[in-house]
Amino acid sequence: MLLECKNLICGYGKKPGENPVIKDISFGVNEGENIAILGANGCGKTTLIKTLAGMLPYDGNIILGDREVRNLKRKDIAKKISVMMQFSDIYFSYTVEETVMLGRYLYSNNVFGIANSRDKEIVDKSLREYGLEDIRDRQISQLSGGQLQRVFLARTMAQDTDIIILDEPTNHLDLKYQSEFLSFLSDWKKESKKHTLIGVFHDINIALEVADKLILLKNGKILADGSKEELIESKYLVDAFDIDVKQYMKKQYSHWI
Repeated sequence: MLLECKNLICGYGKKPGENPVIKDISFGVNEGENIAILGANGCGKTTLIKTLAGMLPYDGNIILGDREVRNLKRKDIAKKISVMMQFSDIYFSYTVEETVMLGRYLYSNNVFGIANSRDKEIVDKSLREYGLEDIRDRQISQLSGGQLQRVFLARTMAQDTDIIILDEPTNHLDLKYQSEFLSFLSDWKKESKKHTLIGVFHDINIALEVADKLILLKNGKILADGSKEELIESKYLVDAFDIDVKQYMKKQYSHWI
């Protein structure tokens, strides 16, 4: 088991058990799996993935490999898991290239974090694949929402870990870049059988295209988990969103059929 949660409780109180958002859930992630976490707004999706990445305190256990996450240093976690959250704060006016290079900082062997040739090669690749080469010297404070999203995706991928955690990564992306992002994820998965994805997706269709396994959350608990083929035909999808998702999707896309 690559990543395992046991009786996980977490939230935003002084202690994890005070008004928890995630309430005593357990599940495992195997090497090479693509997992999409789905559920209505406020069900705990973002809280869960922040906790998996060691960003929030928790009760219970999160085992990464054979180590308890709470006992690992942030830099050690970052060498195994790269994370792109839905909202990324900008505190300094970095250029696009400098922002993507932040994904390489944890590998630096010097005090000043000076990039080596390998770092520059990986960053150049990320800039190219996300269509950012022409704006690499632009300040990120001058970018549109869609451009920023691509910069943060490029930074996440430049971190070059076997596990990536994505929180609604296609937000603000137009159709062209959504399509290119899905192609890039597919190529990334093919590069290594170790590559493992855990993602929160607002668009269920994108989740179904990316994932082979779904975790459905409701009110901070796991309603169901299993293969996407099983769950999209089950009552649990209806229960998770309080709507007949299948019929809704058919109606939404009827113009194209």
